[in-house]
Amino acid sequence: MAFTRKRQREQQLQLYSRERFSLLLLNLEEYYFEQHTAHHIQHKGSQKERKIRGSLKICSKSVIFEPDAISQPIIKIPLRDCIKIGKHGENEANRHFAKTVSGAISLIFSQVYFIKEHNIVAPYKIERGMMEYVFELDVSGKVEDVVETLLQLHRASCLDKLGDQTAMITAILQSRLARTSFDKNRFQSVSEKLHMECKAEMVTPLVTNPGHACVTDTTLYFQPLNGYPKPVVQIMLQDIRRIYKRRHGLMPLGLEVFCTEDDLCSDIYLKFYERQDRDDLYFYIATYLEHHVPERTAEGYTLQWQRGLLSNYQYLLHLNSLADRSCSDLSQYPVFPWVISDYSSSKLDLSNPETFRDLSKPVGALNQERLERLLTRYQEMPEPRFMYGSHYSSPGYVLFYLVRIAPEYMLCLQNGRFDNADRMFNSIAETWKNCLDGATDFKELIPEFYGDDVSFLVNSLKLDLGKRQGGQLVNDVELPPWARSPEDFLQKSRAALESEHVSEHLHEWIDLVFGYKQQGRDAVGAHNVFHPLTYEGGVDLNSIEDPDEKVAMLTQILEFGQTPRQLFVTPHPRRITPKFKSLSQPSSYNASTADSPVSPGEESFEDLTEESRTLAWSNIARLEPQEQHRIHKEAVTGIAVSRSGSSIFTTSQDSTLKMFSKESRMLQRSISFSNMALSSCLLLPGDATVISSSWDNNIYFYSIAFGRRQDTLMGHDDAVSKICWHDNRLYSASWDSTVKVWSGVPAEMPCARKQHFELLAELEHDVSVDTISLNAAGTLLASGTKEGTVTIWDLTTATLLHQIPCHEGTVGDSAFSPDSRHVLSTGADSHLNVIDVQTGMLISSLTADEPQRCFLWDGNSVVSGSQSGELLVWDLLGGRVSKRIQGHAGKLSAADLPLLPTCSSTSFPTSGHAFLRSQAPGASVL
Repeated sequence: MAFTRKRQREQQLQLYSRERFSLLLLNLEEYYFEQHTAHHIQHKGSQKERKIRGSLKICSKSVIFEPDAISQPIIKIPLRDCIKIGKHGENEANRHFAKTVSGAISLIFSQVYFIKEHNIVAPYKIERGMMEYVFELDVSGKVEDVVETLLQLHRASCLDKLGDQTAMITAILQSRLARTSFDKNRFQSVSEKLHMECKAEMVTPLVTNPGHACVTDTTLYFQPLNGYPKPVVQIMLQDIRRIYKRRHGLMPLGLEVFCTEDDLCSDIYLKFYERQDRDDLYFYIATYLEHHVPERTAEGYTLQWQRGLLSNYQYLLHLNSLADRSCSDLSQYPVFPWVISDYSSSKLDLSNPETFRDLSKPVGALNQERLERLLTRYQEMPEPRFMYGSHYSSPGYVLFYLVRIAPEYMLCLQNGRFDNADRMFNSIAETWKNCLDGATDFKELIPEFYGDDVSFLVNSLKLDLGKRQGGQLVNDVELPPWARSPEDFLQKSRAALESEHVSEHLHEWIDLVFGYKQQGRDAVGAHNVFHPLTYEGGVDLNSIEDPDEKVAMLTQILEFGQTPRQLFVTPHPRRITPKFKSLSQPSSYNASTADSPVSPGEESFEDLTEESRTLAWSNIARLEPQEQHRIHKEAVTGIAVSRSGSSIFTTSQDSTLKMFSKESRMLQRSISFSNMALSSCLLLPGDATVISSSWDNNIYFYSIAFGRRQDTLMGHDDAVSKICWHDNRLYSASWDSTVKVWSGVPAEMPCARKQHFELLAELEHDVSVDTISLNAAGTLLASGTKEGTVTIWDLTTATLLHQIPCHEGTVGDSAFSPDSRHVLSTGADSHLNVIDVQTGMLISSLTADEPQRCFLWDGNSVVSGSQSGELLVWDLLGGRVSKRIQGHAGKLSAADLPLLPTCSSTSFPTSGHAFLRSQAPGASVL
């Protein structure tokens, strides 16, 4: 559980310092400056005089004394409540003392807090009235400096305007930081080279700690100004696995560092005073990581989630992290959805859709009657309008759930008090009901509800959380009837999150929280509009000149909650589930998946070739070069292999079509149609006819049986770049910016020229088209242009579905996955991009060392041919190259993987061969 792990780390640091004191004893936006060993002198001048040894903490808004004896309470004196501060014995009121106390400080005040007596976490005790406390420093020579500091901070606390207070305290802090620097003696090695140093604050939930950050060639350091909770925090660069830029208070000043792959709890979260400092530090560490750790993007995680490599829980954790949600920042704590709506049954039925919450609606829209009232108010509201007066995630809501394991955080947030007992997190069912019916309660859940640590549900600390109106004490959280224990509740909640129903609908909730329904017109239509201050860019704090207004705005932002950073601007793809794989194929496109031309049933080939194909791809990394033949004078542009695998047909820029026998290893035919280059070729079903496209604007049909050109289709106004074939239809792409669909071409060409070509459709593009591909059913076509755009077309209606500018430079190749859900494309920019067909979203992007000019893929693994002639085997879901094979000395430009059940190969034990073509005048068999 994220927060529990965070607390454990903080407690370990506190053990290091051996203190009861923590930054949570400070007010929000307060700083801890320095500490001095001292004695609190009680009953001075009387027989009951007593000295209590401890530590005097000087903070920006208070003085805190922590006695060494845990039986004694921690004393907190707000500076704004101080009447007089000075050296003891200098005041007229103290002349009755027999003698002045050397090295003592006197505080006269009207209010004091007593905290953690006997080290028990409980609401603060408050004592009011005129009082004087005397503190004697061990080092008497520091008294004057401490008094001067306290007087300066006291003046700041007593200023009328909050903005003026903040400005003065900030000036004091910056002055202290400017007078200090990182202690280089803290470097782990004398050979370390300092790269940069800057001022920063270490962020922990509700509080921050100022100091100095620096990075060397091996280590990231942070040294707190006050030396708390330890003199220096250090992280080896080689241990870092992830690093993210963060918003803090809606300002781009945060940086979070992780030394784990999947943990939501970071190792350090830093907030900088200057954005440039943050960006410079990020750049240095990110540059170091480039050579060690692959970059993580939302798109890469989406593909892994769709294909089942990530669970729903893991995927939501990654999205939260990418959207600036952090367990170090309670105003941006990770948000998870309510998924169960049944908290009254004795048995939880996960096969019943009625068990689940409607994930297509925000919490505020789940109750139609309440929603209508909110919409009425929304319509009557002046700009800027919002539907919900509170957010679905805020520090108060997070601590509402976590008060049993984080009571000190609740006390910090609520000025030393717990919430009213009847408003505490008492019952799962009550909380859900209030979220449905409450006028201002729209909160979602946190990751802990789907984890494995039950401590937030159990009052194991035996906290006194108050008594409810009915007389019952607030203790453990009341569970629904279907949960036998807290452990059972979490297990069943997790099972619900990972259930088929939630998997089918989770993308709808992602659209609301992280996606295109988060803002704008789509948010209004989805009844998903919150206060403008909660959104990134909703307010520019730097443009606010009034310091009071600026501080009030920042306080409101931090306490009200913040909307996650928007990750997706198009509908999020749905997960591929077994239910979808059995659906029948529809005939035309619609925005919903139910009407999509994508056929989930195409996940597997319902014939004997599927087993062979699966075996081939499971052994794809074992490919080895077997043969190479030089059969052209110039670059090979196309390759087609007969069904038996005995004949290989190739086209080339030398304007020839050639037929090569694999069995005899001899060139059997060489045909020239014109004096211009041929760009591609394919074999029609039956292996009787070869079709070739040419730069002379024509498409040529060659009869293998009769050994001659059978027909010519003059179909374009510029070079034909690529042709495809499906179900007696020919698809041709051209530099004339069109893709044309033709019918009337028979499966086998007769001897006589009696063919009539009928143009069925013309798909217009803005620029020349360099490649096209079809899905297995022939219902979808993907085209790639010279300007880097991939376009997906619905061939049943000849309409454009999606246009995705996803490459910088020419699209080299594209292909659908076997299940037709994804399109993979390669380009001159060296990127391999995966596009979701249903939504048009770019869901994965990998970068190669050089352009990949061709590829084959099965939806998970990719074999690509590079510009250097190298063949790369990619683990697409893992985002890495699993094997490199040297295929050619020249540029690889196409590949084929036919299934050859009658052939065998010692280098490819699945009875298949990969045939490659190169821009060197040759072809290889692997």
